[in-house]
Amino acid sequence: MKNLLNIITIICVWLSFGCTDGAQREKSGEASFHRIHASSFLPSSSSSCVLSPRASSTKSSLQVVHRHGPCSSLSSEKAKTGPNHDDILRLDQTRVKSIHSKLSKKLTPQYRVSQSQSTDLEARDGSTLGSGNYIVTVGIGTPKHDLSLVFDTGSDLTWTQCEPCGKNGTSCYPQEEPIFNPSSSTSYSNVSCSSPVCDSLTSQGYYRNCSASNCIYGVGYGDSSFTVGFLAKENFTLNSDVFENINFGCGENNQGLFNGIAGLLGLGRGTFSFPSQTSMTYNNIFSYCLPSSADYTGHLTFGSSGGLSNSVKFTPISLARDSASFYGLDIVGITVAGKELEIPLTVFSAPGAIIDSGTVITRLPPKAYAALRTAFKENMSNYTSTMGRSIFDTCYNFTGLETVEIPKVSFSFRGGTDVEVDSKGCILASSLPNQ
Repeated sequence: MKNLLNIITIICVWLSFGCTDGAQREKSGEASFHRIHASSFLPSSSSSCVLSPRASSTKSSLQVVHRHGPCSSLSSEKAKTGPNHDDILRLDQTRVKSIHSKLSKKLTPQYRVSQSQSTDLEARDGSTLGSGNYIVTVGIGTPKHDLSLVFDTGSDLTWTQCEPCGKNGTSCYPQEEPIFNPSSSTSYSNVSCSSPVCDSLTSQGYYRNCSASNCIYGVGYGDSSFTVGFLAKENFTLNSDVFENINFGCGENNQGLFNGIAGLLGLGRGTFSFPSQTSMTYNNIFSYCLPSSADYTGHLTFGSSGGLSNSVKFTPISLARDSASFYGLDIVGITVAGKELEIPLTVFSAPGAIIDSGTVITRLPPKAYAALRTAFKENMSNYTSTMGRSIFDTCYNFTGLETVEIPKVSFSFRGGTDVEVDSKGCILASSLPNQ
């Protein structure tokens, strides 16, 4: 449960380190605070990768890596160069707006693309990919073609770029690994336009059309990225587990901010998602552990997780409001520095909450965020505040400080589960402007 929520960022810190020590918070109430070295806010300069033992020892587990870093299989320096903070926040906000649009059922067309001269395709709104993505390697086809895919709990349809994208008026975004060629796989087949599977695309929120007798899908994302191609069946390989006839998108017209990766692995609740299609083997169960930094790997595990430690915590999963695809959960309270905030339960229950592996910054209802911000500021009164940045309005200047103390923040979930947020999940560090 510790990694169920993505990074919860409520403040940002301007850093310009000097050689002198700054004042430190008095030790009273120290148990309610994280004392951390200010230098730990800086990004790691390590070029080594620490592998997850869980993914190495479990056949149904895949290594999870940050797409930018020494653990990534995307080898070029360009592919490993991470986006700056402004890009991350801008794309993250775009994704959140798109999720809100999907939940409110405002599926307005985002663009019009052409698969061929005789086919005019219109894709519908989905949920945009953020910049803080995590990737896994999956084998597709026979013989298998290992490809790096972003795994996304906020999407259902798995897709990858396919040859001959980029030809006949279509487009491809830059991809590090060789693009999948369906003609080289003996297990590939297109889905017929008359198939019930093709008919279900529309009910699942995707665009549907036909090219001759073959089914065409279209998915648009909130940042104007899109993928269009053939709905197909193919073998997927996870380590030694091989699954036949998995429905996926073979994208022949793709554009957007996916650079470097081959496509997307959909982990949503819908019928097209990978967990749903492998439910006979894995019983619709999966779990993941996100790496703490780009220097480490985590794991994405399908099936029941045996041997869980006593530190694992649980909360019931609920059906997200107005969506059969998202995973919902119930927040019932927030604690800052050991004190529970006075937030009415209806503030959390009215909109509900979802888990989304593609969203970087956790969002809260305005009343809940205001209470959290006020409590955080009260406990940070010894530090110098500074200008906000992008979506952040609570920022501090830690210049010259060797250590700082951050009030502990924890979330309470239905079922009596309390989860303390790691200090790195409360802070987004940045250098001073113009430095």
